[in-house]
Amino acid sequence: MSDASLPTPRQRSERIAFRRGVSLLTLTLLAPGSAQVIAGGRGLGRFALRVWLAVLTTLVAFVALAVARRDWALALYAHPITQWVASVAVLLLGVGWALLLLDAWRLSRPRQMGRRGFGMALLAALLALGIGFGSMQASALSRSQAELFGAVFGGGGTIGAHDGRINVLLLGTDAEPDRPGIRTDTMMVASVSATTGRTVLFSLPRNLQWAPFPKSSPLHGLYPNGYWCPDQSCLLNAVHSEAEKHAALFSGVKDPGLQATRDVIGETLGLKINYYAMVDMRGFSSLVDALGGVTLDIAKAVPIGGGSSKVEGYIQPGKGVHLDGFQALWFARSREGASDYERMARQKCVVNALAKQATPLNVVTRFTELARAGSSMVRTDVPTTQLAHLAELADAGRRLPIASVSFAPPLIEPVKPDLGLIRATVKDTIKASVELDRGTPDAPPTPAEPVVPAAPVASAAPAASAKAKPVVAKTAPKTNATFSEERQTEDLTEICGVS
Repeated sequence: MSDASLPTPRQRSERIAFRRGVSLLTLTLLAPGSAQVIAGGRGLGRFALRVWLAVLTTLVAFVALAVARRDWALALYAHPITQWVASVAVLLLGVGWALLLLDAWRLSRPRQMGRRGFGMALLAALLALGIGFGSMQASALSRSQAELFGAVFGGGGTIGAHDGRINVLLLGTDAEPDRPGIRTDTMMVASVSATTGRTVLFSLPRNLQWAPFPKSSPLHGLYPNGYWCPDQSCLLNAVHSEAEKHAALFSGVKDPGLQATRDVIGETLGLKINYYAMVDMRGFSSLVDALGGVTLDIAKAVPIGGGSSKVEGYIQPGKGVHLDGFQALWFARSREGASDYERMARQKCVVNALAKQATPLNVVTRFTELARAGSSMVRTDVPTTQLAHLAELADAGRRLPIASVSFAPPLIEPVKPDLGLIRATVKDTIKASVELDRGTPDAPPTPAEPVVPAAPVASAAPAASAKAKPVVAKTAPKTNATFSEERQTEDLTEICGVS
């Protein structure tokens, strides 16, 4: 081997310096501060190592808590103060880590690396920028979670199952500029098994009259025989506004309208309500968009617009139709050419689709968008201490059919409903759901009324043409298919399918 092929002393020195620099950067990535302890700046290095050790100890302690008491861990994690502290801490730690990387580059003596010094500088800068940018994103996520948990999960609901069930009142408010107060135009109760997550969804029409207030309600004295007026303006969706007019009767109650609505629906169904979730339908589209849209099998065309506004188009029927937030909102709320009961069916379709498609991965990857949408248009009294249990039930329930009962004609007449029949239907439907959990799939249907097969869903076009088919068009294709308005089905997919 000739002497020309051997590296010169300077080249060997540059290679050694480069390897030293790579080693110092690697040590800083694995244990921030270790490079400073080895190569200089021991005071700074020891401080950084102590901070790193404290961070690791905190993470290990949290994991141990999550293994031992998952509910405590989630409650701690979901507390707004925890998230605000985390948002500041992760940003400071990230900036400090990035500075340590740059200091490790300085300690590596880049001038001794020759031409490799430029590559080392670029590597150190990229690592520092990556750590800094990542900490900024993590800090923003923590702030979003703090805002969401603080604004949405107010607590105050009733903890503990009633007869093995957790009953959640789902309200969709639809305040309009041309009418005073809030009207709860969507009213459902999800009765969930506290052990399996199997769910039954009960829907009440907004035009129900004679809805009874429990004796404990301040409005019972005004309407001892139920909420009714001679001009028939006392509808179920107006209870919220009526309670707000008599807010003085609700001493110490933060939201009289919500409390009265909760009381009257619980009394009507014969159920004890644990929690409520109220969604502003004007912001509903933001929630759907934050989840990436929703996919449905649509039986017939649904108008966008109508009433006092012009019909701008029609959501087209088909299988696996993907709707964005705006389209999903009109699918759920459109009244043009449809009865309130069909509208109730469509609303349950959307609820079912969101329940099935809002997977934990989907929620985590879109959490910032969800926080931005949810904090402004969702309220609930679910406490953060119950999030772990409810999340487990929701995940289990996603794998099971969601049974559905609509209290609509011919089962009940909203003008003069048979309250005894409503409560018996609720009781028998829940009993049938419990029998399914016990492994008795042939449990008899509700004795009050037989189960009627749902109307067929419109047949889907071939996959290739379905992709090219527009979601919204100017005209509505003629079809004999319809949304099932039946009072009971074994699964909401019989009303409209969920992809």
